[in-house]
Amino acid sequence: MRALVYEAFGEPPSVREVEKPTAPDDGVVVRVEATGLCRSDWHAWRGHDPEIRLPHVPGHELAGTIVEVGRDITKWEAGDRVVVPFICACGVCGPCLAGDPQVCDDQYQPGFTHWGSFAELVAIYRADLNLVRLPDDLDFVIAAGLGCRFATAYRAVIAQGRVAAGEWVAVFGCGGVGLSAVMIAVAAGAKVVAIDVSGAALAAAVELGAAVTIDASAGDIVARILDVTDGGAHLSIDALGSGGTAFDSIASLRKRGRHIQVGLMLGDDARAPVPMDLVVARELEIRGSHGMAARDYAAMLAIISEGRLDPSRLVGRTIALEEAPSVLMAMDGPAVGSGMAIILPGGDRRPT
Repeated sequence: MRALVYEAFGEPPSVREVEKPTAPDDGVVVRVEATGLCRSDWHAWRGHDPEIRLPHVPGHELAGTIVEVGRDITKWEAGDRVVVPFICACGVCGPCLAGDPQVCDDQYQPGFTHWGSFAELVAIYRADLNLVRLPDDLDFVIAAGLGCRFATAYRAVIAQGRVAAGEWVAVFGCGGVGLSAVMIAVAAGAKVVAIDVSGAALAAAVELGAAVTIDASAGDIVARILDVTDGGAHLSIDALGSGGTAFDSIASLRKRGRHIQVGLMLGDDARAPVPMDLVVARELEIRGSHGMAARDYAAMLAIISEGRLDPSRLVGRTIALEEAPSVLMAMDGPAVGSGMAIILPGGDRRPT
């Protein structure tokens, strides 16, 4: 099969022939119909994730069709349409038994702990526990982002952030996760302030319902947020993941506000400073949000099927597998355009 492979961190990846996977006893092989290209994939390629073993095939946001099942599988069969949460839990560790599989002690993550979905086929372990059935009315391109970006934003805004109608929500970074958070917060009745350096990203945020946009390159971000929200955001989300955005996100909260860290804090940002003086004085809440458990997808998919959320508006472009290396490497610089880039490993066709 064809797959995108890199042999060394930071070196140009290539698309080449590799061995096809076989179904593990507890897993399946999925034909990848569509897979998102995410900043987390860039972090992995840059060597920021200690789980990566070289050579490596990245990719963790996938939707596709099961083509082979392992001998222990009871819930799935060839031909089933599925989406894969990027955290596949073990089901037996302490966090899993406590109902928190998204922080499983023994996580399997396609594209990180194992080869991923920038390929025509991918093996998925622990399939009975972790796969999510894709509704027939949701096409694969739209579904690709549901395994990570959209689901991550959904849980960050709804579960971890506990957004309420009428609240101010500040979203730092309007890439795939950030724009998803904007859409979800607006649908919940919140007023959104979108912050980014890209004019195209801010324009996309307005189209999704953001009430206010702030060009981060102009400076004074915190002061402007405090002003437009009349005292600070109730909820702030760092969807980018940098020392600066995390700090400003926390500092822009009103008293008793809630900061949710979604963007990965890796490399030089792993030990970023936090304005703890404000955390204490304002009694702020700081929480992380790490994906979403497979069991929680049903509620989100129902809202999408009802038309209250439309992830199709977040798809920026579809690309062939051969284009993926250059798009991945381009993430070294400022974002170009807005919305999600979706890879179609089977070619230029848009699968349904």
